[in-house]
Amino acid sequence: MTDLLPPTESTNAAPYSVSELAGALKRTLETTYDHVRVRAEISKVTRHSSGHVYLTLKDDRAAIDGVIWKGNVSRLKAQPEMGLEVIVTGKITTFPASSKYQIVIELLEAAGMGALLAQLERLKGKLNAEGLFDPARKKPLPFAPKTIGVITSPTGAVIRDILHRIRDRWPCRVIVWPVVVQGDAAPGQVIRAIKGFESGEAPKPDVLIIARGGGSVEDLWPFNDEALARAVAACPIPIISAVGHETDTTLIDFVSDRRAPTPTGAAEMATPVLSELKGFVLDLERRRVGTFGRHMESRRERVAMLSRALPKPQDLINSAQQRLDYIAHRLDGGLLKNLNLHETGFVRVAGRFNPALLARPQALKRDQVTQLSTRALAALTRRVALAESHARLPALAQRMDDAVQRQLTQRSDRLSSLEQLRQSLNPDRPLNLGFARVHRKDGALVASAAAIITNDVLELHFKDGIVDVIATTDAPPQTPQPKPAPKKVTQPPSSDQGSLF
Repeated sequence: MTDLLPPTESTNAAPYSVSELAGALKRTLETTYDHVRVRAEISKVTRHSSGHVYLTLKDDRAAIDGVIWKGNVSRLKAQPEMGLEVIVTGKITTFPASSKYQIVIELLEAAGMGALLAQLERLKGKLNAEGLFDPARKKPLPFAPKTIGVITSPTGAVIRDILHRIRDRWPCRVIVWPVVVQGDAAPGQVIRAIKGFESGEAPKPDVLIIARGGGSVEDLWPFNDEALARAVAACPIPIISAVGHETDTTLIDFVSDRRAPTPTGAAEMATPVLSELKGFVLDLERRRVGTFGRHMESRRERVAMLSRALPKPQDLINSAQQRLDYIAHRLDGGLLKNLNLHETGFVRVAGRFNPALLARPQALKRDQVTQLSTRALAALTRRVALAESHARLPALAQRMDDAVQRQLTQRSDRLSSLEQLRQSLNPDRPLNLGFARVHRKDGALVASAAAIITNDVLELHFKDGIVDVIATTDAPPQTPQPKPAPKKVTQPPSSDQGSLF
């Protein structure tokens, strides 16, 4: 151990650096207080995103910072909450970066039953505020379940009582998922069983029973776990809570769909009584037979009463027989009279018929046939003529195309001739041959030398530009001599000249 006596003026001890001093203090504290238990109240809790939990422990005169590393948080018997009185176990160490000491907590447990109950009340208030205790969200139990799931310890009287009660009341399939029901591992195993039934890992039951026998508050404390309560509330299968005796209350009793006072009571809630159902069905059958018999007797009496008001069948037959005899007696005379009337009418109508009456319609029909034949022949002639016209259409179309093509050729030739004439009459065409055109400054064309006066400013227009010149000749102007008329040229015009036709 490093000696921490401060150096005096009479010693020659070397001075510490800050890091050396902090390290020496850290080793001293961790060696001296490597295992301490502290009873205190939690005043502040901070859960970091890394998973570590930072808190402050205090009493009425002092406070100390504490830290729970991520690996130990899930193994704590009680989760740290503000205001909870706890007993923590750990070691004292320092945080050199800020010259502070703290306790690294390895174990944390509530300090007494009052602290546990206070923590439970806070958790109940939190879940109630979230609506997990609302009766409206609780699911109804099935009337006649085919399969019942039981989550409990495989040993003990609880499972035997449940199985015996179900077998007496409603023999059905029972699936038992064995779990421990006491200790730190109990909440996780019960949650695992609920998830297993939900996911189909085991055959999905119609109703679930979570059961445990009686015990102390500490024995039943695993069923006050927040994660277990949330798993029960979120389960889609109806759940009956049967933890402890009637006076025992745990957190899952509030979030489950039904609470049973005992495990046997849970079996009774989940199942109807088969013998009672059989008796009820037999009573309904007896009532049905009695009601049907009374109904038939009532109908029979009503039919008998109505039959007394009806006439006798023989009276109805005699009256009908008399009417039949009377009609049969009149039938012979009526038939003879009817025959005479029809014979008289036939003779009267037959006198109007003769051969000429039949020949007239035949003549009318013959005339109609002749007219229709004439019209049909004319229509056939027109149809033949139309077919011949259609046959001539391709030849006429070809002739029309040839005529249009000739017209286009003639117009194209005439257009080429006019273009040649336009080129021959273009005043700028001689400039391409080396000639120049003389203009005055005002743009007037100078056609002869006699029109030029000394010092006139002239413009010579060439192919590639205009040049200004001044007339300087002193010779008197000469009268221009007429040029001899050119001889007629009988040769055809060159390709540079146009034609009017």
